[in-house]
Amino acid sequence: MEQRFVMKCGGSTLAALPDEFFRELKELQQDGVKPVIVHGGGPAISESLTKLGIASEFVNGLRVTSDEVLDVVEMVLAGAINGEIVRKIMQSGADALGLSGVDGGLITAAPVENADEIGFVGDVTDVKASLIEGVMAMNYIPVIAPIGIDASGQRYNINADTAAGAVASHLGVERMIVVTDVPGIMKEIDGEKRVLPSVTDAEIEEMIASGDIYGGMIPKVRAAMKCIHGQVKEVVIVSGQEPGVLTRAVREGGVGTRIMASEGGAS
Repeated sequence: MEQRFVMKCGGSTLAALPDEFFRELKELQQDGVKPVIVHGGGPAISESLTKLGIASEFVNGLRVTSDEVLDVVEMVLAGAINGEIVRKIMQSGADALGLSGVDGGLITAAPVENADEIGFVGDVTDVKASLIEGVMAMNYIPVIAPIGIDASGQRYNINADTAAGAVASHLGVERMIVVTDVPGIMKEIDGEKRVLPSVTDAEIEEMIASGDIYGGMIPKVRAAMKCIHGQVKEVVIVSGQEPGVLTRAVREGGVGTRIMASEGGAS
């Protein structure tokens, strides 16, 4: 069976990745591995909203999304960031095709529970896996912006981690790779900070409570846990700056931190 993987990456992380990372993507694709990329872009959206004089508000980590904000979200995610990633992949010699979740009804969404507070923010209800598979069959790397749509044509802003987990689950992929700017979850062991090779979601919550995971690492690991959804059984957090990181994450293991759902946990 062909090997495929779904990779989630923030827009700012992708912009900072070395050329070597994109060459590795090309080599994996040439070897018959089928990558799918789902990207975010929160900082770039905030920057654009500021430039346009539109206020940014968050409720429990989700951006309050009015019609006006949604136009900017779509412009930044499906336009600027998606196009930049596609260009970088193509410069490496691979072929990529940019898609928004709106295209062809790729990602169907419904309003989140507290939609009266946060507006047009969506949960994924379906992913048209056949469309992604068709793009992969033509030897293109799908690059997906997390915007969803419902039957009436209403667009929704979807958290990129949630969208990536749903895409992976509908494709039948058991492992997600989350590319970030850290080598994994670190813990002080015998006076030295080391990357934990594996951890469960329950252990992560314990480490947050104890202070072993702190600061900017908390949203990174919580975001990774959101990807454990449906058929996705584990998420690997890796640094995109590490040489050969994708090949090791896909084929060999022994890189980054594997996060697995504990019994009755995130899945």
